[in-house]
Amino acid sequence: MNQPDDVLIIGGGVIGLASALALLDAGRGVRVLEASAVGSGSSHGNCGTITPSHAAPLAEPGAVAKALRWMLTPDAPFYLRPRLDRELWSWALHFASRCNAGHWRSAMVSRATLLKASRQWLPQWVERYGLDCEYAEEGVDYVFRDARVLEHFAKELPPLAELGIASEAIDGAEYLRRESALREGVRGAIRFPGDARLRPDRYVAGLARAVRAAGGLIEEDCRVQGIREDDDRVRASTPRGDFEGRELVVATGAWSPLLARATGLARIPLQPGKGYSITYDRPALAPKQPIVLYERSVCVTVWDSGYRLGSTMEFSGYDETLNRRRLDALERGAREYLHEPVGPVKREEWYGWRPIAADDIPLIGRSPRHRHVWLATGHGMLGVSMSTGTGELVADLVCGRTPHFDPAPYAPERFA
Repeated sequence: MNQPDDVLIIGGGVIGLASALALLDAGRGVRVLEASAVGSGSSHGNCGTITPSHAAPLAEPGAVAKALRWMLTPDAPFYLRPRLDRELWSWALHFASRCNAGHWRSAMVSRATLLKASRQWLPQWVERYGLDCEYAEEGVDYVFRDARVLEHFAKELPPLAELGIASEAIDGAEYLRRESALREGVRGAIRFPGDARLRPDRYVAGLARAVRAAGGLIEEDCRVQGIREDDDRVRASTPRGDFEGRELVVATGAWSPLLARATGLARIPLQPGKGYSITYDRPALAPKQPIVLYERSVCVTVWDSGYRLGSTMEFSGYDETLNRRRLDALERGAREYLHEPVGPVKREEWYGWRPIAADDIPLIGRSPRHRHVWLATGHGMLGVSMSTGTGELVADLVCGRTPHFDPAPYAPERFA
């Protein structure tokens, strides 16, 4: 048996590390148990955009019909591989029940609250902890080549504006004058000036350094195989022995349902949404800020140190195949919009699983079956964007402080 700890955190991705740092700042002792290497999951290869603009959930009116059409198109932006999987179809039915205007609006409010709080705290964390992650407040542009798609998307802007998320509509010709990296054919763009970007692998590495500098412990290659709760302690069993803590936070992202089944936690209704990215050296003619090539669902992020194409959503379980068809779709989509769609040297092809909750709202709060176990998972494609707000909320809840914002929409007990 290892020496007892104050708070154990399972998961060394962006949410686990942000929660650890916020708890350390609150005066708690922390040990992080990571099954592999810090930041090796979806924290590593995502596009690194910080996007309050993404407040609208995936569960929207019309999403089910669109998904059914795309089931026959393996390289579609949103693809559900047909298969016999009770957990998948239970999740899908719950998701479908949320694809209505009422839930879409309420979920947008909940997501926007967490996104805006995180966006407010992020530059403070970058400065306070010296996070060298190429953070820049450049905004994100959504670029359209189809005027009808642009018109449809514009209907989301008034609800976002009511939530304090500003946008600017730019005529296609004007946008092309501003942005020489784009090919002719742009019908218009929507700029979200409050969005930002960073390099996610460097952000996570910086969080890990800050955790260690603050006295936190990080155990890598330490997979949790069992959890047992006593009256005042929680024990996590690993191949390296048992670890005990007064509190335990589950921040295992897309692996949360597997951990729940293996350890007896309450059911966690998530599905792994597989995303892809390709990282290159920076091309000579690159966009000035992150852009979303909307019709092709391709995100383009440019840093001083590189250039990345990413996105897509594939529900294929925990399939570990690097799907060439979907990688090619990223480059093919970029070629429609950009003069230089790829960089001169390809550095990495990557996939990772995002934890998609059945209602597309994170689960943050006490586990329904336990007094000393907390959940911080289900952030979908927005783990980096929601990281600081989640960390602060976890610290508030675990420490018994008055939360900075209402935690009720994120409570895991809504699925109990």
